[in-house]
Amino acid sequence: MAPHTRAPGKPFLTNMKIAILSRNRRLYSTQSLLNACEKRGHDVRVIDYLKCHMNITSHNPRIFLADEELSGYDAVIPRIGASHTFFGTAVVRQFEMMGVYPTNESVAISRSRDKLRSLQLLARKGIGLPVTAFAHDPKAASSLIEICGGAPLVIKLLEGTQGVGVVLAETRKAAESVIEAFRGLQANILVQEFIKEAGGADIRCLVVGSKVVAAMKRQGKEGEFRSNLHRGGTSEVIRITPEERSTAVRAASVMGLNVAGVDLLRSNHGSVVMEVNSSPGLEGIEAATGKDIAGEIIKFIEQNASATGTRTKGKG
Repeated sequence: MAPHTRAPGKPFLTNMKIAILSRNRRLYSTQSLLNACEKRGHDVRVIDYLKCHMNITSHNPRIFLADEELSGYDAVIPRIGASHTFFGTAVVRQFEMMGVYPTNESVAISRSRDKLRSLQLLARKGIGLPVTAFAHDPKAASSLIEICGGAPLVIKLLEGTQGVGVVLAETRKAAESVIEAFRGLQANILVQEFIKEAGGADIRCLVVGSKVVAAMKRQGKEGEFRSNLHRGGTSEVIRITPEERSTAVRAASVMGLNVAGVDLLRSNHGSVVMEVNSSPGLEGIEAATGKDIAGEIIKFIEQNASATGTRTKGKG
């Protein structure tokens, strides 16, 4: 499902009541969004979604924070942590049932958090991906390695985030051992080709609506193949190609996300998508590019929010 956007030429909405679903209002991304809302004259509130509870009643869905009913909101910005996807998306879905416009819909967030499902959806639409293999049987380790072209290769826990649970196996023996160990613990894993030519760097494209509003190159520290900034990586502004821009926008659209961080690797056979993130951090990319990305997100809401702005209202 493609993300919902209003037709061009529609006026910007003003004086909106906006909720930011975040567990910590002091986080940079939350603060940036909060400041952008206030700067543009909106009534904004940060709500800890784990403290919400819901009345799931036919024709009258309601949501509460302690004893206070949360009502009258025009839009909601989900900043749902990966470890709380199940409950967090339930809260977003409840707002959708109440007719509140979400920057990212609950079904799209759930879809993007399932790494295997995400890759299958992207592959079905012809988006470039690293060669990837998946199996349940630990005895299939040899076949997985062959599919990915042999060692070195990358082994990823499906439940991992921010580089946690990602292993570079530099030899076939090491790959077999890691795969068998993870599967012996009943952990679900993906096995992917290692894009050596990327040199430990990737490109984070920040997509809002149908355009890339900013892009940065993330470089892993020496000896580290993961480029995550919180692992000591560095970032710098980068000029992406038209093909990379198109790939990032298409990947976000396949996931159904209006706001997404799309991570690309430059390989010998073109840029490939590593991941599509439904709650991308804003600190690193705003610092690297000098762009007000939070402001772009709020502008997008102003152009697209409406009482019928959610396509998944009442759907599972």
